[in-house]
Amino acid sequence: MPSDTTVIFCTCPDQATADRIADTLVESQLCACVNLIPAVKSIYRWQGKRESTQEVLMLIKTRASRYPALEKAILSMHPYELPEIIAIPVNTGLPGYLNWVEQCTTASC
Repeated sequence: MPSDTTVIFCTCPDQATADRIADTLVESQLCACVNLIPAVKSIYRWQGKRESTQEVLMLIKTRASRYPALEKAILSMHPYELPEIIAIPVNTGLPGYLNWVEQCTTASC
């Protein structure tokens, strides 16, 4: 059975920013859940230079149909010029969990 569930990866510069974004996304029913993984070390190139930064990784569970509004909400709150926002479709999963994600993003759970 195909799933509409999507996991979004988004990194934040600190815990306070991640908490604020996660709370807003859950409260506005743009997602069912956000896992915050602290102390992620990111190594990347930005504007021609190698960078290394400690970040907080957010794993956001939602439905694909909620992605446009979720992206807009993140962009309105995120301090980075170009934040990482990557959506990965969930092909399969525990049916009860996938149903919960759907319920939490369409009505009050």
